[in-house]
Amino acid sequence: MSSKAAHEFDAFFAQDEALSRRIGVVVGGSLSKGLTVKLDHGQNVEDLAVGRYVVVHGQKQRFFCMITDVVLDNTNPDIQSDPPDIANPFLRDVYIGTAAYGKISIQPMLSIDEGEKGTPAPRPVKTIPGHFMDVMNATVADVNAVFGEEDADHFNVGTPLELERVNINLDLSRLVERSIGVFGKSGTGKSFLTRMLLAGVIANNKASCLIFDMHNDYGGQVNTENQGQPKAKGLADLLGRAKIAICTLDPDSARNRGVNPDMEVKLPYSAIEPEDLAMLSDTMNLSDAMIDAAYMLHKRWGENWILRLIEAEEPDFEEVEAKTNARAGTLKALQRRVQRFERWSFLTPEAAEDSIELIMHMLQNGRSVVLEFGKFGNSLEAYILVANYLTRRIHEQYVDRMERALGDNSEKPKQLLIVIEEAHKFLDPHIADQTIFGIIAREMRKFNVTLLIVDQRPSGIDEEVMSQIGTRVTALLDNERDISAVLTGISAAGGLREVLARLETRQQAIIMGHAVPMPVVIRTRDYDQRFYEAINLQITGAPVGRSSDENKKVLQFGRKDGDNRRL
Repeated sequence: MSSKAAHEFDAFFAQDEALSRRIGVVVGGSLSKGLTVKLDHGQNVEDLAVGRYVVVHGQKQRFFCMITDVVLDNTNPDIQSDPPDIANPFLRDVYIGTAAYGKISIQPMLSIDEGEKGTPAPRPVKTIPGHFMDVMNATVADVNAVFGEEDADHFNVGTPLELERVNINLDLSRLVERSIGVFGKSGTGKSFLTRMLLAGVIANNKASCLIFDMHNDYGGQVNTENQGQPKAKGLADLLGRAKIAICTLDPDSARNRGVNPDMEVKLPYSAIEPEDLAMLSDTMNLSDAMIDAAYMLHKRWGENWILRLIEAEEPDFEEVEAKTNARAGTLKALQRRVQRFERWSFLTPEAAEDSIELIMHMLQNGRSVVLEFGKFGNSLEAYILVANYLTRRIHEQYVDRMERALGDNSEKPKQLLIVIEEAHKFLDPHIADQTIFGIIAREMRKFNVTLLIVDQRPSGIDEEVMSQIGTRVTALLDNERDISAVLTGISAAGGLREVLARLETRQQAIIMGHAVPMPVVIRTRDYDQRFYEAINLQITGAPVGRSSDENKKVLQFGRKDGDNRRL
């Protein structure tokens, strides 16, 4: 073939490829409710799914949009009551695309000004394209223009739906500077998703993490949900003990699982304060009168009030009743509940060493801490007590250090990310404004402390706290209240509701908020050997991802290796 013929063939192929990417044209819509697209005659409706990306090429701008609904429509309503006989393939082809056709609803998310010089930056959508503008399937180049390349500041968390050779990258600095929420119903892989996010944050030194590991999911190896597969690495195995310290309340459990803890945590009874009991009001069935009595006893008996209450007898209650407004019956009921603490071996009359100081020392030296609960993870009361106790004291130290460091950035404490599970127990609307976790979610960003909350019931979390969550990573939710809670404060929530309700049970999530330029539905990365190798490259400082030249080649020859497949 001559060079001229080859050039014409390539030009024809490129034109044909471009045409094949078009799926329809804009025929209506609005900025607030989204656009309506009439599908082209050859476009199969079954090839389109909610959550996928398309690009609308306007006269001056490119609009990045998400499919939020798929619709069947027709030009003659009589077709619905008296459908034609389409046994003849010819008649079927005549009707489909003319009298009967498909439509999709798409929500504009970002726009790029095509006339801008240099590399145009994606911006929030403030207008919409006109009638009959072409709607195209997004390509690798389109996605990279929005989410950028993976590097030390951007971490690959997965791929867009049906486009396997391009990454969705989170901005790690923006991820940790505000609180994070990982939501999803039971069995959707929240723990694996959380472990992946934490691996990226820690490997790239974006924050120290204090992880309250209720079910021993993060420190050591854990079983995968696929039978016959090897155990998944915990953060300590993946990142190394130089970056991860494992502390435990139950050293026997740790040893039985083959985990060698760095420290056994012991907490003195004297450190428990009435605020810690107030957090347990629901799980321990503590009445308001009992909580008031706890504050009174702490004031009268001092820091040893818990031990004195556990060992108190009838004369002690009669004396307190005679000198205060507390009733003996209330005090006895409080005693019966507090005596449960005696079953927890991590509570001792005196602690040999200050666990808080040791943990703070690790965190300030850039080492993340996984606090395993062992057998005590089966007790929600123990989990709430310990998480609240440690967080309240670490909060006090962070506030003090930040105030002492005013005007001197070198003295500021390292960014801290606190990870809690069953978050609705700490952030219930009735108590969120009083608890340390509610305070951190609302105010502690300026003190370099943020939360990563993991929960299957976001509707149980205070609305004000939810509004302060910067990035939301949400797997499948099927409860209408939970879906509404996750979408609180999100623009275009109506269209995203349909997307969220139709996620697959595993390895799909929608990411919205501070760490991504626009909401995106992803197939999450496999937590496997390839992921381990990628994290190891980041820790050792080796190059991450492709070089710029390699990326250019991938985009240039995408049709040959599959990178320009439709999104």
